[in-house]
Amino acid sequence: MKHTLSLSALALAATAATAQAETLVVSWWGYNGEKLNANIVEPFKAMCGCDIVFETGNNSDRLGKLTARGGKGVDVIFLTDSYSQVGIENGVFQEFDRSKLSNIGDLYDIAQDPQGGYGPAYTVGRIGIVYDSAKLEPITSWGDLWREDLAGQISLPNITTTAGPMFVVQAGKQAGVNAYEDADATFAKIEEIKPNTVKNYNTGSEMVNLASTGEITVTMTQDFTLRSLKEAVPTMTWAKLEDGDIAVLNTLNIPTGAENVDLAYKFIDFVLSKDVQQIQAEQGVDAPINKTVELSAEDAANWTYGQDQIDALNTMDYAKMNTAKTDWIDRWNEIFGM
Repeated sequence: MKHTLSLSALALAATAATAQAETLVVSWWGYNGEKLNANIVEPFKAMCGCDIVFETGNNSDRLGKLTARGGKGVDVIFLTDSYSQVGIENGVFQEFDRSKLSNIGDLYDIAQDPQGGYGPAYTVGRIGIVYDSAKLEPITSWGDLWREDLAGQISLPNITTTAGPMFVVQAGKQAGVNAYEDADATFAKIEEIKPNTVKNYNTGSEMVNLASTGEITVTMTQDFTLRSLKEAVPTMTWAKLEDGDIAVLNTLNIPTGAENVDLAYKFIDFVLSKDVQQIQAEQGVDAPINKTVELSAEDAANWTYGQDQIDALNTMDYAKMNTAKTDWIDRWNEIFGM
């Protein structure tokens, strides 16, 4: 039977009387709104006796607004790790006190302190390669993208997407260099993949459309797009790469100007709890980062789940990536004519 969200955490209700006048401001994407409302918002409001209001939008827009306000106006912000690194560098997040989280020890190590003293991750995804197994021999490594039989078959993520700079890092590895230290050799290797590349996509829907029309049979993408790809082309298959997929972490941070810091910590702890993580995973919202969550084989198949899969992920150095990105964008556009 599906695990249902327990409100056993109502032990915190003893503090509700002092929190009744508080309003928590949360900045997030707003996707899966009905499920998030049922799984997180309403149970937490019942627990804290507080109200919650939202600022919604994509990573860039929300972080830009927060930065322009000097870190004020939001108590908790949800961001992908590449954008939370920008927020850290811009000085708009507080350093994080993990002693205030009862559930921090239940998270996989990769999630507890992913960015050096700032907020934890609440879910994990992966970026890898998907290919049409009915038309192609198996793809088993990042280097396979340069195979001659893939001429005119690939769509790569554009350099300005989340995954685009990650491809540059992988290209450096194929060239036998560190992409941050030797951009010349890295982009010479990228030049070699140009004959295999049909188009660089900017959105997931654009990428799925390219697959559905048969224009591509291979792409590099995040795991949440796999369901749409398989709906379009049932034989699209997630490649089992001997050199591993790339981790994508979604993080929770408290801005420097947060007005309800204690309540923000309670909210973050609630999101990281086993009950919330369990139901979010079962309902197809987010992969669990709490290692005490137990999923059926059917539910687990949709996610990056379990210690073995977590350990196999490659992580990115976003500080170095952000420093290199301007040069990489220029070099990429010279090759692909953007």
